[in-house]
Amino acid sequence: MSTDHLQGESGRGDAPPARALIVLHPDDNVAVARIALAAGSTIAQPDGTGLRIAEAIDAGHKVALRPIEPGEVVLKYGQPIGVATAPVAAGAHVHVHNVGMAEALPARAAATPRAIPAPSPRGPMTFDGYRRADGRVGTRNYIGVIASVNCSATVCKAIAQVFQGPASLPGIDGVVAITHGSGCGMSAEGEGLTLLQRTLRGYAAHPNFAAVLVVGLGCEVNQVEPLIAGLPAATRDRLRTLTIQEAGGTREAIDHGQALVRELAAQAGQARRSPVPMSALVVGLQCGGSDGYSGISANPALGAAVDLLVSHGATAILSETPEIHGAEHLLTARAATPEVAGRLMARVHWWERYAAHHGAQLNNNPSPGNKAGGISTILEKSLGAVAKGGGSPLNDVIEYAEPVRAQGLVFMDTPGYDPVSATGQVAGGATLICFTTGRGSTYGCKPTPSLKIATTTALFERMRLDMDFNAGGIVDGTRTVADAGEALFQLIRDVASGRRTASEEHGLGDNEFVPWQLGAVM
Repeated sequence: MSTDHLQGESGRGDAPPARALIVLHPDDNVAVARIALAAGSTIAQPDGTGLRIAEAIDAGHKVALRPIEPGEVVLKYGQPIGVATAPVAAGAHVHVHNVGMAEALPARAAATPRAIPAPSPRGPMTFDGYRRADGRVGTRNYIGVIASVNCSATVCKAIAQVFQGPASLPGIDGVVAITHGSGCGMSAEGEGLTLLQRTLRGYAAHPNFAAVLVVGLGCEVNQVEPLIAGLPAATRDRLRTLTIQEAGGTREAIDHGQALVRELAAQAGQARRSPVPMSALVVGLQCGGSDGYSGISANPALGAAVDLLVSHGATAILSETPEIHGAEHLLTARAATPEVAGRLMARVHWWERYAAHHGAQLNNNPSPGNKAGGISTILEKSLGAVAKGGGSPLNDVIEYAEPVRAQGLVFMDTPGYDPVSATGQVAGGATLICFTTGRGSTYGCKPTPSLKIATTTALFERMRLDMDFNAGGIVDGTRTVADAGEALFQLIRDVASGRRTASEEHGLGDNEFVPWQLGAVM
């Protein structure tokens, strides 16, 4: 979905004065309330006519621009977001009480990709990163302590704990324990172990880790030696292992692990930042706690920044497959090849079968927080979510935690649950996460910095110590999407070069490693 739907309201060009209603597309029969609307008030519409508000409507929620009959399609962004389930008068609140999903909706028109911004005339841009032996570039310089199994999680945390605090290891950003709830009680063959090992290997080889210690119990299904055997030689050279049983117990394993971390830090701490091309940056795109403004401000602003990143050769990973449901046509329309489009649709259909097998429907996705913020259906949520990907061509579709190899915009199949999705992106190589939020997520993501983008100025001010970027100027009418995207692009470059995010300042991100768990637990 192009951000051009904001033209004349808060899109490209000069920012117009704020209005009470945001009309996103000429065909829409609903608008979004920019501010809370009082019952009985009359609001000027963009065409100059007045709209009498039938009932109190919260900011970010939808109001009917004209009468909508039962069964009639509700249009937002110029796209169907559901059908009216009851008569809706002009000026009435449009939400879950009178709009729902239907068995079939009119065919959705494919979007035409907009032109991708040309690279800056200043020449190729750079950021200051850490060059690694495998040719990739990190944005941080951590040491990881990775558990092969839940049984070694406490030992991993105890090893890392002693190194908390500023400058405990010179030249190192910190020591991060990567722990989880799996690694045993599972088949030695099959998708469960395969997926876990792929995720753990992605973290072990991650360029934001200068060195890694892998800790096992000794008798688990996910044995340490087979786990690290699948790693490239460049990663194994900066990796050490131990098992609790061979060390003689927990206390001995903790002491030995701390000694190994100090040994690794002696070399890892010598790494220094240097200018590297923007093409070395891999950014994961996330949204959580979305509201009615997410698809209007933060997500389009991030999409504009993504297009700038792609124009400089960088890579962006769009994910959360259940949350593109109903908007997948906007991505397949700009797939680089029919095969890429086919792979995306194959993953969407897999999720439809997966949800049905467990007695669920993808249509039931919006959370209570999403609904409180004005989102009524999964179609509405998805149309806003895909805006994070900008208008760049879709160059590849990969499975969860697979290494990202294509440049430009890539789609990774993940659940919609943010910690699980971001974990897959980081395992695939994301060295920075951009996370849009309307309700107020505080997500951290060590070893990858997590940059939080607020949909509204009110959220940014209310949670100023947790938010990194205010996209609310788009809603206020004081900033264009293009301007916000340019400013966000520059912030992304600064964070990649070492500027700390709010979550890093607060020390958040030690407990957000949540790998997707599939297969039987036995």
